[in-house]
Amino acid sequence: MIEPSNDNLSITAQCRLLSISRSGLYYTSKGENPLNLKLMRLIDQQYLLTPFYGSRQMARYLRREGYCVGRHRIRRLMRLMGIEAIYQKPRTSDPNPEHKIYPYLLRNKVVSRVNQVWCSDITYIPIKRGFLYLVAIMDWHSRKVLSWRLSNTMDASFCVEALEDALRQYGKPEIFNTDQGSQFTSCDFTDVLKDNGIKISMDGKGRWMDNVFIERLWRSMKYECVYLNSFENGAQARADIGNWIEFYNHKRPHSTFNGQTPSEVYNVSHIQGLTPEYEKQAA
Repeated sequence: MIEPSNDNLSITAQCRLLSISRSGLYYTSKGENPLNLKLMRLIDQQYLLTPFYGSRQMARYLRREGYCVGRHRIRRLMRLMGIEAIYQKPRTSDPNPEHKIYPYLLRNKVVSRVNQVWCSDITYIPIKRGFLYLVAIMDWHSRKVLSWRLSNTMDASFCVEALEDALRQYGKPEIFNTDQGSQFTSCDFTDVLKDNGIKISMDGKGRWMDNVFIERLWRSMKYECVYLNSFENGAQARADIGNWIEFYNHKRPHSTFNGQTPSEVYNVSHIQGLTPEYEKQAA
């Protein structure tokens, strides 16, 4: 945005026009210190076990583990990580009119075939000098991960990329379910679903069980991959997570399916659901 080589406007003038300070132009974020990064990892591990812990209870837990921390510090770190205690909260404000909240469509619904329902969620991935955010698109019936993306910001673009990638590779579902996170309620995301004629479903506020299968995916991934590795950077995280998802989809037996893998369930169910004309084309 700032052009140091601009002959017509000085850097000072450009900063003034953009309403930023000149010192802010040269500021480089130092990131979190090693102790905070360690605390964030511990918070993430405990959150998987007790997602109902708020900042007070999480601070108590960490103090029992020997860390001298206060609630405000833990609250800031939890906000930075994009996590909060799961419990029913009163409605205190109206939603942004540009971020419509859609009803939950899966209550008492039997999901019996692939591409009937897809779901998505975002989780936090620690690396040596910070953290990243991971989004995944999953087929609800087979539990197969259809696509995923890593990002160092929480904007909607990486979620849209993952969605478009899944649609390009696997067709489209009848229903797409997410939580009420701003990435999923954004027009950029919901417009892709609407343009493809997909029904939009969203969990109730604080209802993590409404999207339980992808929550279980995060738990498995973190204990089988993320916590066993100390990711040096985003490139290593992307490579190791990619390898684990490949293992999860194609080699890891799933107890729900009597030892079949998610890919085996998806592929068999998909072929069984094809029309005779499509089967001839596939052959």
